[in-house]
Amino acid sequence: GKENVDSWHNRGRGGETTRFHTVNVAQPVRFSRKCPTGWHHYEGTASCYRVYLNGENYWDAVQTCQRVNASLATFTADQELRFILAQEWDLEEKTFVRKDQRRFWVGYQYVITNRNHSLEGHWEVAYKGSSEVFLPPDPIFGTAMSEKENVLCAQLQCFHFPTLRHHGLHSWYAENCYEKSSFLCKRSQTCVDIKDNIVDEGYYFTPKGNDPCLSCTCHNGEPEMCVAALCERPQGCQQYRKDPKECCKFTCLDP
Repeated sequence: GKENVDSWHNRGRGGETTRFHTVNVAQPVRFSRKCPTGWHHYEGTASCYRVYLNGENYWDAVQTCQRVNASLATFTADQELRFILAQEWDLEEKTFVRKDQRRFWVGYQYVITNRNHSLEGHWEVAYKGSSEVFLPPDPIFGTAMSEKENVLCAQLQCFHFPTLRHHGLHSWYAENCYEKSSFLCKRSQTCVDIKDNIVDEGYYFTPKGNDPCLSCTCHNGEPEMCVAALCERPQGCQQYRKDPKECCKFTCLDP
């Protein structure tokens, strides 16, 4: 309210005079950061994706994803899969397959229904209640299979070379779930503040961008109802620099 804004003008910290006013209009700005650092954003599903390189079996990978409010990735359509295949994942560290090929645990399981020469079966989404509709084609079977296993876990293989990546070449493997592999987590897009903290639904925050004086409400992973504070230039200082992460904070550059 206006009364509160007016009363702020002379209530700076330590007796300093802090002078600013608010503009109660939504800012016509698009914010590019909707995922935490290290995650890739895809607008089509409003989701974030991250590859974890620490080789884990399927069940440990599930728990690692859950600890960051994510799950092993499943896909809703070919477009989403093509986005994943085209990404330049950070894979310089140790991986568990050939350097030109990358395999990740993803959120599907292959249920074997008939153990003949072709290992008949079908893919299922690993967690019931998922809204995903895309299921993989017939898999390539891994080499570490046990005759006792009736459920195998999905690995998506993509290629490191850019030309192969952008052509969308890939394979699906049904592998022993206790093999160790890198894995791909997926989570809903989220609000990320200017200091790279994740913001919960309904809370106020300053989004990443060029304006540390912007305060928005987090709604469905988007900053909405934004309010901007405009600062007066520092008094008695000809040359100054704005702090990129704190509102109305300046550094005087005068001698």
